[in-house]
Amino acid sequence: MNFLRKFLLGFAIIISFIIILAYLFDVDYLFKAVRVVYLNGKTTAYLDDYTYFDNREIKKGTGQPWAMHKDYNKTKATERLEEVHKELGTVAYLIIKNDSIWHESYYDGYGRDSRSNSFSMAKTVVTAAMFKAIMEGKIKSLDQPVSDYFPEYKDGLAAKLTVGDLSSMSTGMDWGEQYSSAFSVTTRAYFGDELEKTVLSVPIVGEPGVEFEYVSGATQLLAMVIVKATGEHLSDYVSKHFWQPMGAENDALWQIDHEGGIEKAYCCIGSNARDFARFGKLLLHNGNWNGSKILDSTAVAKMTAPKFKGSPQYGYGVWLNDYLGKKMYYMRGHLGQFVIVIPQDNIIIVRLGHTKGLQTMSDPHSNDFYVYVDEAYKMMGKMKPAEGKGNGLPMTIEQAEVIDMMK
Repeated sequence: MNFLRKFLLGFAIIISFIIILAYLFDVDYLFKAVRVVYLNGKTTAYLDDYTYFDNREIKKGTGQPWAMHKDYNKTKATERLEEVHKELGTVAYLIIKNDSIWHESYYDGYGRDSRSNSFSMAKTVVTAAMFKAIMEGKIKSLDQPVSDYFPEYKDGLAAKLTVGDLSSMSTGMDWGEQYSSAFSVTTRAYFGDELEKTVLSVPIVGEPGVEFEYVSGATQLLAMVIVKATGEHLSDYVSKHFWQPMGAENDALWQIDHEGGIEKAYCCIGSNARDFARFGKLLLHNGNWNGSKILDSTAVAKMTAPKFKGSPQYGYGVWLNDYLGKKMYYMRGHLGQFVIVIPQDNIIIVRLGHTKGLQTMSDPHSNDFYVYVDEAYKMMGKMKPAEGKGNGLPMTIEQAEVIDMMK
């Protein structure tokens, strides 16, 4: 009995010491990371982790249900597509043709109204909000200095940083985009409760506006600019100018860093496949929504064209890919969240799920992207089985760790 008492006392002292050290070295956010991730049997952020964070509502207005195609769900998913759905844990897969849902499948207990984490698909939403604020004159232009809103950026290289640099991922920020590292700034941003302080503490060490480098801190700072420029919570601004006018059928949730705090704008909108797809439709129609102009067509043209010749994979808040002889652009999130737009054929493809495919240094697009596109075209009878890149691609869960990024 005395041994047990001594053991418990020693254990309590060690735990207390660890807690004190964590607060002394300002890494107490790791307690939340352990509680949310590892105690739930996960190794990274996941689709329904939003339930462990404070959230702010993106309120819906009058819902506008999607039209259902006359051939709705008459064609089953290909064998290859079902294999990938199973292996990578797809929870939702939609094909939308001519603004009508042509195919729709759900898995793992998810349905048409189930929320899941958007992860970095939210970056496209933030860029759309930026262009809306420019339309309203609340932000002057893409060339407006960030220092107009945050004097922390008035000196040195930071003085050259513009709003457009934030959206196009050309900031020169000293931001580490590692999510498996417990001590990276991205992990601190995700699990910490002082997000604005975290972002403003990251220095600008490279020339802004010169080259593409994907960093989540760029989008977070952009959102902070939008909030200052509009005087509104980001969720409220997106609700008023996008979610409600586009007829979203469900309220969404946007994670915030603490109760009453700011949105984790680089990620973390909790919504469903049908409502995420509305942003694809908005871009497909060049900012027009059923006859109403939500964004200028010039803004959509900017978003969906490369900013840098050497980085053709990214525009302003949108990923770009020329594939099958067609221009494609898409929203992308950690673990393989996609809203893919193919304007030439008036097609939108949505995939949500637990794991993404292989990401290599030679291709900025993960290989499951090609599967979701190729197999959709085969289902629609627009591609022969031997065509495309999606055939024979290896898919394993471990491949998701090849590049340690949350995108």
